[in-house]
Amino acid sequence: MAEFIKIYNENPNPKEIAKVVKVLQAGGLVIYPTDTVYGLGCDITKTKALEKIARIKGINLEKANFSFICNDLSHLSDYVKQIDSATFKILKRALPGPYTFILPGSNNLPKVFKKKKTVGIRIPDNNIIRTLVAELGNPIMSTSIRDDDDVLEYTTDPELIFEKWQNLVDLVIDGGSGDNEPSTVIDLTDEPTVVRQGKGSLDIL
Repeated sequence: MAEFIKIYNENPNPKEIAKVVKVLQAGGLVIYPTDTVYGLGCDITKTKALEKIARIKGINLEKANFSFICNDLSHLSDYVKQIDSATFKILKRALPGPYTFILPGSNNLPKVFKKKKTVGIRIPDNNIIRTLVAELGNPIMSTSIRDDDDVLEYTTDPELIFEKWQNLVDLVIDGGSGDNEPSTVIDLTDEPTVVRQGKGSLDIL
């Protein structure tokens, strides 16, 4: 059964963060708050954990459109090909915030994503998940726990999330009530294209 720990967004407790990092480094699956819906994720370098998430979501890992959560833009050059200054300005304006940006992937993507030409990058405006990624030292592969036919409370109330997911994951973070509106997805591989309008406004384009 999963561990359930409370972490406060205003001031994440370093001890609690270290506990979650340990779980991720051991190849565990974690559910955490973001600035939109709660997410399910793992360390992007742990192939078995990535495969487990794909199985839970019922999708083929190589074709999955999971996003990478980074703590700031410094990780970009690791996983994204060189981008022009106009694209970088959009990222600077929007992040941290409720957006997922699709960018051209570099050759450094984890082995299981080598065939993918693009990567979704997310830097949520949430201290818990960003502190977690900073301490881990590399991005977290992330997918939403929200299903379109879900009862809303199941994806916004941490206790109900724990109830539903406790046998599938290793740890659930209670970071307070979540949102039920997903991130806005924008494809920046060519001209900016809105793939999904979510919580993030389009004024940044």
